[in-house]
Amino acid sequence: MTGKRRNGNAVPVSDLAVDILDPILRKRAGITIGLVQSWEEIVGDRLAASSRPEKISWPRRMNEDDPFEPATLIIACEGASALRLQHETGEIISRVNGFLGFAAVGRIKIVQKPVGTPQKHRPQLRPLTAPETQRLDRMVGEIEDEGLREALARLGRSVMGEKKRPG
Repeated sequence: MTGKRRNGNAVPVSDLAVDILDPILRKRAGITIGLVQSWEEIVGDRLAASSRPEKISWPRRMNEDDPFEPATLIIACEGASALRLQHETGEIISRVNGFLGFAAVGRIKIVQKPVGTPQKHRPQLRPLTAPETQRLDRMVGEIEDEGLREALARLGRSVMGEKKRPG
């Protein structure tokens, strides 16, 4: 570990993880953790849900004097989304290069495979009792913004519904 400290305070674990993972991803896959983390911003919600950057394959250079050749970005993609991804390759190349700050990628190779993470099973929430519902209504009742009031009420129902029944 790098042992970084900010004004004597501990560094967030996420910063340490980036320091550890970034060199490994660079060496093994030719990509940075920043590209993986920013994938949704680069390709948009629709494509990010069914794809992920897998590797940047750089062409071999025999010696240092060889001209620069752009790399191939290998993207893992699920089934039918591959066609949508293929139609947007020019835009994706442009956005990835903009993210990286130079014309690093010249083409995209699509590899079809599952990319989604398995959804965690959410526990079934129990219905709230009448006193719990009244208490929750009192807690959020004076909030003027309707959207915020509803969001906090949903949060309250889920928190209260996970706990065992009072009594």
